[in-house]
Amino acid sequence: MTQENWMFLYDDKEETRTRFVSFVGDTNRFDLAIIQTDRFYGKLLVLNLQSNKFAIIGPDDLKEPGYLEHVYGLSEAEAKELEQFLWSMIG
Repeated sequence: MTQENWMFLYDDKEETRTRFVSFVGDTNRFDLAIIQTDRFYGKLLVLNLQSNKFAIIGPDDLKEPGYLEHVYGLSEAEAKELEQFLWSMIG
């Protein structure tokens, strides 16, 4: 298939704010890229640079039991540390 035959569902460009943060908690080191954009209804696009896993995360997701463990493949203790950090970002 050539580019001329591609059927784009959308092809948008948008200004974003990206924060790269690395921190060490009691259980793990986290290397994250956190992208803020209007595209995800106020949620953050959080990329774990170590595992190459990402999720679109908002307050409702952080309240969901086991969500971070499932998405990022973390232990319960690791997910708790990440959750505490993300709450500081989301407010």
